[in-house]
Amino acid sequence: MERSLAESAEAAVMISVAQNVAVVAAAVLGSLLFMLGLNRVWSWEKRRPHNDLIGWQLSVLGTTYAVILGFMFYTVWTSFGEADLNVDREANTVIDIYRLANGMPEPQRTQLQSFARSYVNAVISQEWPQMAKGTVAEQSSGFDQEMWKTVMSVRATSPTEVNAQGGALSQLSLLMQHELTRKRQSTARLPGMLWCVLLVGGTLTIVSACLFGTESVKLQGLHVFSISLLVSLSLVAIANIHRPFHGVIHIGDDAFRRVQQSMQGP
Repeated sequence: MERSLAESAEAAVMISVAQNVAVVAAAVLGSLLFMLGLNRVWSWEKRRPHNDLIGWQLSVLGTTYAVILGFMFYTVWTSFGEADLNVDREANTVIDIYRLANGMPEPQRTQLQSFARSYVNAVISQEWPQMAKGTVAEQSSGFDQEMWKTVMSVRATSPTEVNAQGGALSQLSLLMQHELTRKRQSTARLPGMLWCVLLVGGTLTIVSACLFGTESVKLQGLHVFSISLLVSLSLVAIANIHRPFHGVIHIGDDAFRRVQQSMQGP
């Protein structure tokens, strides 16, 4: 079961790579075909007198679109970094709970450590592959509830047990916050209106580049190729980064795997 989920996640990443390449290639090819078609319908000699106006238009559009792209890159990369940091904090919180269990009496000590290991295993083997496929993961929720019940059932009789119980309750509260944040971030999407602005802005910028009237078709083709390639790569990068657990650029489960290894130690 775990292997099949991991293989499905890996296949999804490979499909995403192929999809990204296909989108970039289609955008570049479509731009070049549009340029060639425009040259046949409206010759470069007739467009050349309008180059000053077209150049001014391209300058305004290009500058505006560059600002929009820069803002979007900053936003999605900041969100990606926050998601990565939240995963590290969630993993660290689990290992803190696991260690705090050493200060509790039996059978709560063994139960809490067992639930902590099960939580980590569920995140790695089930939730991460599901998040990679863009679906909501809920397998870990049952284990954190069991950890709450276990800690609340402790009847502390010594200062060590009191401190361990209080610390575990505090860490469990943080764990649920980090867990909910991770699941919210795994399903977050850019609003459709922002995608409309990005796509329309990119299309207008490429069309403006195609409108230039120049005698050298090769030079114009190189110009259109460069702009369309840059625009399509930027959009593909934003599309991948804004979903931190899905796609080619994604957050791995390395933090939880390190925690899993620590729990297997002495």
